[in-house]
Amino acid sequence: MSSIKQFQVTFDCARPERVARFWCEVLGYVAPPPPDGFGTWDEYHRSLPPEQQDAWFACVDPSGVGPRLFFQRVPEGKVVKNRLHLDVRVGPGLVGEERLAVLEAECARLVALGATRVRLLPADDDNESCLVMQDVEGNEFCLD
Repeated sequence: MSSIKQFQVTFDCARPERVARFWCEVLGYVAPPPPDGFGTWDEYHRSLPPEQQDAWFACVDPSGVGPRLFFQRVPEGKVVKNRLHLDVRVGPGLVGEERLAVLEAECARLVALGATRVRLLPADDDNESCLVMQDVEGNEFCLD
């Protein structure tokens, strides 16, 4: 039996490129090059039938380590809490005030990109503090 070595995370959204570009900034990811024969993604998307234009976008970890993120347009909006979310690890190994300072600094950077701060989950006996946030379309994620 073989084990899976690669996977991608797929987001349903209204505006794939907008959400993908947000996550590129959050994670230091990049858009992959456009398909062969196209100089830009805009050129590629314009070559498609109107109903397929801007239907998806992707971003990748330039180091090749992290998973590919794929964003696909869906007609319905987000209604309830995510069943899956990303934890963006900005403070691993940090505790107390030092951890909070790093979380708050990253939160401020992401809010400037269009994210929304939801709430701080303070440290308890089992877990360090983390910040619950939402991306530009309201998908929850945590700064951890």
